[in-house]
Amino acid sequence: MTDTRVKIIGAGSIGNHLAQGCRSLGCAVTMTDIDAAALKRTRDDIYPSRYGAWDTDIRLAAPDELAGERFDLTVIGTPPDTHMRIAALELARQAPKILLIEKPLCTPDLDGCRELREQAAKQGTRVLVAYNHRLTEHTRLAAAWLEDIGVGEVTTLRALFREHWGGIFGAHPWLSGPADTYLGFTSRGGGAIGEHSHGINIWQYFAELTGHGRITTVSAELDEVEQDGAAYDRIAQLSVRTESGLLGTINQDVVTRPAQKWLRLEGQDGHLEWQVNADPGHDLVRLVRDDGRGREQRVAKTRPDDFRGEIEHVVKLLAEPTLPSPLDLESGLATMCVIAAALESARTGRRVSVDYRSLRGLDS
Repeated sequence: MTDTRVKIIGAGSIGNHLAQGCRSLGCAVTMTDIDAAALKRTRDDIYPSRYGAWDTDIRLAAPDELAGERFDLTVIGTPPDTHMRIAALELARQAPKILLIEKPLCTPDLDGCRELREQAAKQGTRVLVAYNHRLTEHTRLAAAWLEDIGVGEVTTLRALFREHWGGIFGAHPWLSGPADTYLGFTSRGGGAIGEHSHGINIWQYFAELTGHGRITTVSAELDEVEQDGAAYDRIAQLSVRTESGLLGTINQDVVTRPAQKWLRLEGQDGHLEWQVNADPGHDLVRLVRDDGRGREQRVAKTRPDDFRGEIEHVVKLLAEPTLPSPLDLESGLATMCVIAAALESARTGRRVSVDYRSLRGLDS
């Protein structure tokens, strides 16, 4: 149990997931949204349909009701094209100890990123970006196995995050289609390259774990469509190279069903596979070695478990603020830099260097 005070901005699907995760740890949760109908929908529909009953200890409030209140953790679970504006307002008002921003961090033009970093440093707020797959149980197992027995010298890394977005709209039945939301606009942080940027981010994480550094160059192709008032990429295919020279591929789309959320790390002595929802109710990690010293584990999980590790980690950081975090702002910024480079590559037809220097302090 904890007396942590949490404010969740945005009463959509992700806001409900994170509210339930925080409540499972005993946090005092306040949910707020500019739309009163969204708060009502949370109380009467989304939360009870997912978790069995409404939690009467969750406080629902309009934004102006919270003026002057201080929270330990503030979560921004709104569309990505609102993240930088809301973050600036939260930091200027009563800055929390930790500000957790849902992925993707911002829009592909990176507008507001430098200002966020500077303002957070001035206020003493730690900013995290919610790429929750870095903290699931099977990811932690994969990291431990790579450190313990490894796969030898890494030769390539491939990641897929391909999922038809019908499931997203099923979780948001009040939306009639892509044009009703940021999802239908790559420029607003949607499309395959933004909404499914877990693929880029988990690729980056395993490259970091194995000592191959950041992505330095990107060659990308996008299948971009304009229809029914929306303009988005439905398929994003990236070929990337890291600081060490490691080559790999990343594929993301909003058309594949059933979904494929998979990563494979090839080494000279074997390989590691990582998979989300390998079968209903299980994630999977498998390490295969030529000498037979392999391991495999299916990790039982429910949908709330996808966020449990993330929330437990953030609450731990509040108690131990000097701990390192795989969710720190730099990781989310690095993913956005790769997205920006991929869009430039696809639209110019050339390989593009990832410009981390455009974000002052990212290289510090």
